Amino acid sequence: MDSFSIVRFRLLFAITICCLLNTTSVVSQRQKLNFNDNWQFRNQEDLGQTVIHPEDTSYLFSGWETVTLPHTAKIEPLVIKHPWVGISWYKKDFVPNASWKGRKVYIEFGAVMQKAKVWFNGKLLMTHYVGYLPFVIDLTPYLEFGKRNRLLVQADNHDDPNTPPGRPIMSLDFCYYSGIYRDVSLVITHLLHITNAIKENKTASGGLFVWYPQVSEKSATVAIETNVRNEYSIAKHFFVVSSLRDRTGRIVAKTTSSGQSLLAGRDKSIRQEIKVTDPALWSPDRPYLYTLTVALKGKSGVEDKLSIRIGIRKFEIKNEHFLINGHPLLLVGTNRHQEYPYIGNALSDNAQYRDAVKIKEAGFNIVRLSHYPQSPAFMDACDELGLLTIDAIPGWQFVGKDTFQMRSYQDARELIRRDRNHPCVAMWELSLNESPMPDAFMKKMNEIAREESPNTKLITCGWIDRYYDVFIPARQHAKFPDYWKKYKGRIPLFTGEYGDWEYFAQDAGLNQAGYAGLKSDERTSRQLRSDGEKRLLQQALNFQEAHNDDLCNPHLGDANWLMFDYNRGYSPDIEASGIMDIFRLPKFAYYFYRSQAAPRVGVTSYDASPTVKIASFWNAKSTTDIKVYSNCQEVALYLNGKLIARKKAVRDKYSDHLPYPPFLFSLPAFKPGQLKAVGYIGGKPVKTDEVSTPGKTVSIRLSYDKSGRALKADGADVVFVYATLCDAKGNPVYDNGIKVRFTLRGDARLIGDNPASSECGVATILLQAGKIPGTVTVIAHAEGMPDIFLPIKMVK
Repeated sequence: MDSFSIVRFRLLFAITICCLLNTTSVVSQRQKLNFNDNWQFRNQEDLGQTVIHPEDTSYLFSGWETVTLPHTAKIEPLVIKHPWVGISWYKKDFVPNASWKGRKVYIEFGAVMQKAKVWFNGKLLMTHYVGYLPFVIDLTPYLEFGKRNRLLVQADNHDDPNTPPGRPIMSLDFCYYSGIYRDVSLVITHLLHITNAIKENKTASGGLFVWYPQVSEKSATVAIETNVRNEYSIAKHFFVVSSLRDRTGRIVAKTTSSGQSLLAGRDKSIRQEIKVTDPALWSPDRPYLYTLTVALKGKSGVEDKLSIRIGIRKFEIKNEHFLINGHPLLLVGTNRHQEYPYIGNALSDNAQYRDAVKIKEAGFNIVRLSHYPQSPAFMDACDELGLLTIDAIPGWQFVGKDTFQMRSYQDARELIRRDRNHPCVAMWELSLNESPMPDAFMKKMNEIAREESPNTKLITCGWIDRYYDVFIPARQHAKFPDYWKKYKGRIPLFTGEYGDWEYFAQDAGLNQAGYAGLKSDERTSRQLRSDGEKRLLQQALNFQEAHNDDLCNPHLGDANWLMFDYNRGYSPDIEASGIMDIFRLPKFAYYFYRSQAAPRVGVTSYDASPTVKIASFWNAKSTTDIKVYSNCQEVALYLNGKLIARKKAVRDKYSDHLPYPPFLFSLPAFKPGQLKAVGYIGGKPVKTDEVSTPGKTVSIRLSYDKSGRALKADGADVVFVYATLCDAKGNPVYDNGIKVRFTLRGDARLIGDNPASSECGVATILLQAGKIPGTVTVIAHAEGMPDIFLPIKMVK
């Protein structure tokens, strides 16, 4: 054999070995299949006299709608007067793959609102209560190979005082919504496998549990507890191999357990530690994520392997300061409800990410997840973006009886088990918000936190200052004028809500001088974008005043109420105290908060550039006292090219504690034209904003919001499409009530009022992707204006 033939033979041999190794690896690893596609759906009310017999697997389900999850059982109107309540049905048929024989097959539901019954091949396998947490069902004993298998789910969102939050929908300050509104996955593993923490239902156990016994900038210890179950009929011997990879994929640390033996039908937890030298620590400013991979290796190779992202960090509270990795951090936050217009809670994973980006770009470093567990996709986004969270159990102004309380305890355990490995979770709100919780209930909740995390302390918080580690009242829970400034309680204070109720029901906040001439609907923070410049400025001032006042307190931080406008059961209007509207469009208050965060360079996952925003529409009704929100050192304001002034911000009683007070300019009179603001840092211009007096609406400009995530062709992803009214010069026109009709070319669908009415110059519709990658085109039509076309690329 010549030298070329020898080299060729060796190369082919090496390729063959690699292929065999890769094949073995694929076969031996767990599979997690997206199970969101091809469900059949029907609401009970649409079935008329038809009765569903779940045990009858021969029923054909003719005329049912094919849907993709996440899915809402009812498309709601923009303003919900009577939230839909009812029973809905979801059916999915599939043929199990022959390779699943001899494996474990689980189905994982992210959440179903609010009571779910699940039948498989005619057998009722589970009734699950609570519409915000996952549940897992073992399908293995019931699989029928070589034939069609059927999943049938009944989702029931009727009021239930035994199921948290428990409060009836028509007296609730948010909406439950409906359907299988989070992801569903099918998981296939070997019989020797790493367990699921929710399925195992064991205290401080199940799945992977990661914590950090020692953290410093020089070194860190990563503790890993892996729960393994053997469902073979014989004992199994194996090793646990845990490796930590950095962002580039390089292994920075690795450890292998001693040989393990596990009897048939048993489980055990194996603890390991990994030492990391010069770790990249996770923080809001540098949210560094490692990938932890844990593998079970037996005689025949890898039995199971599971990877998760982790962030090495340490949270503490000392001397009324929140510390991360030993450094104090003032928590500047907001609250979030998870809903979208029309589709309720049924947001795609990408939509969850886009919300997190908006919160981060608004300048916040923490978000309170009011008042229930939110999507795992949102938690993943917060890990990635460096957005701290206050993770909450379901609860609002209601305490039920024994069954309710037992379910609340289980909610707390499952919330911790679901989210304990997320670096973003700063505090655990194991408290029923604004509810008269008994002492025994609060004590038990904190015992649960200690039981579920015995090796590292979880920081608990509640709206009552007993038993918890942090007191998180709303600002209005204290009295004017001091609010919480004189609080001398037992535990550190974090103001969990501010800026809304004290200006809505308590009348006047800190009695701003300007309130003398304001009507009640003008002084409230509940302002739609359509309510005009004066009222939007007042909303922003309310938030500014309240936040400035909070900064007088010796406290950990605060969270405004709230980020996005939302619907609620007890009032037939949109709750409009969001700093962005329900379509995720900013109000002036958004720019106030954005201006309070220092600008940063080198950030690629979100916009952290300097802020300059003129808070004016600059029309004949505008005030001539111009406010510019900016985190620059100086701002120059021009009118029609003429310099009005270049100045530094001057503090007043509404801004004396702010890191970046607004810039105030007084103009002698209104003159139509252009206002231009230029921000300077180090004497150099770094940011410009312009606003021009609008003329008559003559055209439309189309845009859509992707906030770091392109539209995914998965049948579920959604983006907002905005039709902005413009004058002949392309300036936005802030008119309300102009009708814009949207049409579509391509594999997608439009959801929402169509035609849509403009609000503050923008008409909005929701676009949901189809499943064919490529370009879809949205066309906007308005009377007397040319049609406008917007191509949107959908990716795999």
